[in-house]
Amino acid sequence: MAGVVRPGSRAAARCATALLREVRACTLCAVHLPLGPRPVLQLHPAARILIASQAPGRKVHATGVPFDDASGDRLRDWLGLTRAEFYDATRIAIVPIGLCYPGRGASGDLPPRPECAPRWRAPLLGCLKRLQLTLVIGRYALAWHLPQQRGGVTHAVQAWHEHWPALVPLPHPSPTNNRWFAQHRWFERELVPRLRARVAEVLRN
Repeated sequence: MAGVVRPGSRAAARCATALLREVRACTLCAVHLPLGPRPVLQLHPAARILIASQAPGRKVHATGVPFDDASGDRLRDWLGLTRAEFYDATRIAIVPIGLCYPGRGASGDLPPRPECAPRWRAPLLGCLKRLQLTLVIGRYALAWHLPQQRGGVTHAVQAWHEHWPALVPLPHPSPTNNRWFAQHRWFERELVPRLRARVAEVLRN
């Protein structure tokens, strides 16, 4: 039908490419970014899994590669994916709530800039017409994707079955969360194997 952009088509890919070009030229909150704007994301209309994360860290800002750090190593292990599989944009989309590194605060990185998600999130996620699984990482992503959820990240992760199989809330895989993992060993014992199986199922179909 004329005017319809089918997911996975060349027109859809061109549309996403144009949007990414616009996103990467964004200076909306440049004045607030200590290292300047550098949106870091991964997007293709054929992707079946969305990683909804928080914001790039300083190392990721430097490389321009999402999850190119210790957090990414742990996340790829949870998902059972190699680096090549993880960075295949036709399979995995990575769209943080804040696309640029927000800077450092007194007790870690600052929250994602509030200007970013209202401007870019809807058009970016609108490209993902084949999406089957959304992984929601950390409290800022949780607030966007599950605004009705109460009780914080731990409660949301414990209630993962409520959103299965289309969405999975996850704690942030950062090494700064090692104490959380030590206190909640059920997560890697019970949820991670189910998550790996679900990821494999989605990418196989």
